[in-house]
Amino acid sequence: MPAAPGRVTAGDGAAFVWPVRVYFEDTDAGGVVYYANYLKFMERARTEWLRQRGFEQDRLRADAGILFVVRSVQLDLRRPGRFNDALSVTCRPGALGRASIEVAQSVSRGDLELASANVRLACVDAERFVPVAIPAPVRSAIESDLGEKQ
Repeated sequence: MPAAPGRVTAGDGAAFVWPVRVYFEDTDAGGVVYYANYLKFMERARTEWLRQRGFEQDRLRADAGILFVVRSVQLDLRRPGRFNDALSVTCRPGALGRASIEVAQSVSRGDLELASANVRLACVDAERFVPVAIPAPVRSAIESDLGEKQ
């Protein structure tokens, strides 16, 4: 059974955990989670991480005129997930730039890590898709997760 959603303290700091169930549609012909679906699981967890901090992505676009977009991903697949697995997807914020954030993510079944990724997000203007500063309230929430002001 995956961990309950929310913040937990594990290892080197605070992490956000989101549960995911593997459905048949998530698997490939070999009966394992198709590699691209790990990225979808991670995207959902990042969305819920922001939501728990009070930031809905559609409201960020409407009210602040910004979007968070994936700039780069380094994905490491270690073990297969399978149909009906109960997984835990974590988000752990890292380096925070003026217009970017790095997030370490993992997908686990119990204590067994299946996949991990380092995701670099860019904060961009929703109309022009050029980098803009992360709004102060969002930055403050991320800094709180980091446990320090940057």
